[in-house]
Amino acid sequence: MSEAIRALEGTAAGHQLALVLALTAALLHAFLGAIQKGRVDPWLSRGAIDAAFIVLTLPIALFLVPLPQGREWALVIGTMPFMFAYKWLLALAYTRAAYTVVYPVVRGSGPFFTVIGAWLLIGETFTPMQWAGVGILMGGILGLAVYNLRHVSVGRDRLVPALWLAVATGLATAAYTTWGAYAIRGTEDPFTYLAWFFVLCAVDMPLIAAWRWKATPYKPPLRDLVRLGVTGAVIGWGSFGTVMLATRLDKVGEAAVLRETSTVFAALIGWLVLKESVGPRRVALMVMIAFGAVVVELGG
Repeated sequence: MSEAIRALEGTAAGHQLALVLALTAALLHAFLGAIQKGRVDPWLSRGAIDAAFIVLTLPIALFLVPLPQGREWALVIGTMPFMFAYKWLLALAYTRAAYTVVYPVVRGSGPFFTVIGAWLLIGETFTPMQWAGVGILMGGILGLAVYNLRHVSVGRDRLVPALWLAVATGLATAAYTTWGAYAIRGTEDPFTYLAWFFVLCAVDMPLIAAWRWKATPYKPPLRDLVRLGVTGAVIGWGSFGTVMLATRLDKVGEAAVLRETSTVFAALIGWLVLKESVGPRRVALMVMIAFGAVVVELGG
């Protein structure tokens, strides 16, 4: 499979596959966010997911893919601080506001920073139409933030900090996406990078979760946490793995923007699964964010 991925790089078929991978990542990431925000403390749920990442992926990293060589270790390890920052900021945001408040701002602000990062680190550029799409996307984000500030009445004392944390998480998302694209392109076998990404970038949250589990008066059953962790890890493989492969096959900025169609999936999950109130105006703004992503793809 590694040979097939390398053969598709920079081709029309590779572009089409990157499109499919980015949209797949969008759907899966919306589910992953809902799992982390669900009825369990976000720190515990993310800790369970990361523990499952390590247990399930370490045998693959050790025995099924080539070990990183020389500079490749630095590329993998360099991803760790960006992923740690992303997960910590996201957990902080989720403890302060609802999923449908936090998630769209996180996912919507990430592409703007990613486009800039891809230009600085990789030298990618966008066409005027693509920048228009980014503008539509950002307009949806700002509209969503203003709507939440005006209409969300539950936990208003924590809403503004949650929105700032969501924007900071978007910046961290851009950082790990851009660096990850640079790193996976610099690794001979893309699955070597992905395997060690899932192992090394998961070492932090299980430790934090273990401390919080001991300190909390209500302890979720370990069996439930294990089930949640394995489910989240399998979805996370698909979510992070597909978008990283997409950035190797095609433009980083386009893959990052297309992934943000996840805001539409998030609205549906928040409404149908988490029973959160969404409302037509918020749905329209989420669709606006997704439409901006579509314009970026059409303008490429």
